[in-house]
Amino acid sequence: MAIGELPNDAMMLLSFVNTRMRDDNISLDDLCAQFEADRVRLEEKLDKIGYTYNEELKRFV
Repeated sequence: MAIGELPNDAMMLLSFVNTRMRDDNISLDDLCAQFEADRVRLEEKLDKIGYTYNEELKRFV
C-alpha cells in the first residue's frame, strides 16, 4: 500500500495511523515503511491538528 492510500483527511489519518500501530504493535517508523510514507510529512500534518507522536505510547496524542 503506497502513501496515496493513506487517508487524506487529518482526523481520519490520525484514527487510521493510531489504530494500525496499536493493532499491529508497530512503531511510527514501521508504519511509514509499510506505507512508503514520509514520516516528517505525516507528523507535520497531524501536528496541524494538535497531535504529536509519543514514542513511549506508540501513538499520536
